[in-house]
Amino acid sequence: MTRGFVVGRFQPFHCGHRALVDHVVEEVDELVVGVGSADVSHTTQDPFTAGERVLMVSRAVDHLDVPTYVVPIQDIDRNAVWAGHVRSMVPPLDVVYTNNPLVVRLFEEESGVAVRQSPMFDRDRFEGTDIRRAMVAGDPWRDRVPDPVVDVIEEVDGADRLRTVAGDDAAEN
Repeated sequence: MTRGFVVGRFQPFHCGHRALVDHVVEEVDELVVGVGSADVSHTTQDPFTAGERVLMVSRAVDHLDVPTYVVPIQDIDRNAVWAGHVRSMVPPLDVVYTNNPLVVRLFEEESGVAVRQSPMFDRDRFEGTDIRRAMVAGDPWRDRVPDPVVDVIEEVDGADRLRTVAGDDAAEN
């Protein structure tokens, strides 16, 4: 049995993430999705809570035919021990899928875990920063995230929260 691992902030979980997950599950028997920066929320870069992102991911991967576990992972800001920290938070892993050079390096230094580069899926269209900018501006964004994620964002009034935290409290002159 092969257990794969994908990690991301998922702010929000978008269609590129879902395409990645759909690709990875063709190669593994079980999947663990790590929701990174679980301790951060209510900022323009990280507007959603760990619980909201766990819900987004769980609902968006509900269609998969392999067991999938969604695990929040708190930041520790110590790169030398980060991969070990992640491994202490998730079930045993066989392969990590990532394109982040630092994550590749940290897991390669960790013995016993294979690291595979993952394809990028329409990166120009599916990029979290641009999706968050569209939310703030009131531009279309719903077509770039899976429908279950739209439902979660609307349930928690996430777009309005993002507009609020992106606001400037400086007085207008």
